[in-house]
Amino acid sequence: MDVELRHLRAFAAVADTLSFTAASRQLLITQPALTRTIQQLEGILDVTLLERTSRSVELTDVGRAFRTRIQGVLRDLDLATAEARGERELHIGFSWALPDPWAGEVIATFEETTGASGRLMRRDDIKAALRHGEVDVAFIRYAVDDPELTAITLFDEPRVAAVSSRSPLAERDRLPWNELSEHPIVINTQSGSTRPELWPAARRPERVVECDNYDEWITLIAAGKGVGATPLSASATHAHTGVVFVSLADAPPVSLNLVWPRRRTSALLRRFIEIAADQGRVPLT
Repeated sequence: MDVELRHLRAFAAVADTLSFTAASRQLLITQPALTRTIQQLEGILDVTLLERTSRSVELTDVGRAFRTRIQGVLRDLDLATAEARGERELHIGFSWALPDPWAGEVIATFEETTGASGRLMRRDDIKAALRHGEVDVAFIRYAVDDPELTAITLFDEPRVAAVSSRSPLAERDRLPWNELSEHPIVINTQSGSTRPELWPAARRPERVVECDNYDEWITLIAAGKGVGATPLSASATHAHTGVVFVSLADAPPVSLNLVWPRRRTSALLRRFIEIAADQGRVPLT
């Protein structure tokens, strides 16, 4: 029996995630079927690629070397398939304030290594855009709990306060996180990263001013309707003449998540996920 592509895909998925559960979800097959496929591959090669216990999965020395070899093979095959199918553009969704220059470097690397284009598309309801196929993958700054979507956290950022330039708070160098909640909090309910639940129960804001997007959020803060919190990178790339950004002490960080539809995949999407995860310095889990 010869080694087949399904064997390589199965092994690569387990090697990347170090989890049969996560790999089976990624490949859309059952765990018993995945186990049989890995066992077939090890039998064909007459080697042990993975050390499995009831709690963990680890690559053997042979498995690590084999993974390194097949990564390039699978990548070249994916890109050749994408080119043959005419897949030349990946739609990348976001709602606001991508980290700069990090996001630009990820897209540039993707374009250089694939020859395809990465098209940024701003959408307020980014999860709906993913479900409807308007975008192939998206950067999202809040936790995603949706059975139709897969998400990985790329990295965390510090959170800063946003206050009106006319507010006395604008004169402060630093604000305690719990003090911020003593003021009305402006919250972007559609795509924002701040929720009342981030504060301890006894320190949650008594008044919340809700809005639907970043533009409304920063305009309300400039008008003095309340204060807000946002990732540090947003303060550098999305300035407003009526808003001052102030450092926060003891604030929870903001995660940047990469999200894509669980049942839709392509060679270009897999390559983009690989690049973003690598430059975010996190494993694919």
